[in-house]
Amino acid sequence: MTSIKSPRRKVLLASAAAGAAAFTTTAHAAGRAEKEGPVKVVYHITQGDAQASRALGNVRNHLSADPTAKIVVVGNGAGIDFMLSGAKDAKGAEYAGNIGDLASKGVSFRVCNNTLSNRGISKDKVIIDATIVPSGVAEAANLQYRDGYAYLCP
Repeated sequence: MTSIKSPRRKVLLASAAAGAAAFTTTAHAAGRAEKEGPVKVVYHITQGDAQASRALGNVRNHLSADPTAKIVVVGNGAGIDFMLSGAKDAKGAEYAGNIGDLASKGVSFRVCNNTLSNRGISKDKVIIDATIVPSGVAEAANLQYRDGYAYLCP
């Protein structure tokens, strides 16, 4: 086996690394190019109002960057609170208006029935733009695994 002198070895290693990076980038782009249709994302909210406010801002920004994105917001635990009638953000604005606006742009909002039951919250407290699902965790998992949604937990 011949040894490669240090300067030449550095050039060969740099060249190999550049080639590998180009291959990886090209393969990644090709993989993305094969996907058709809109990007599908599930935003999973579990921590209450502060997380919900961040998530709604992220959803709005997401739609500004990609108006064709298919977005589902799933809440369970404290993550349902912003989808209840009369819920207000830190500035005192009702979440229902922001949710209604996003729903009119195709965003789907889903509330965990297990959380409603465990906390003794009546189903009629859920805002009109949200749908009740049996389990928020199962809904998020099904969207990701079965339906190919990317998972975000802001």
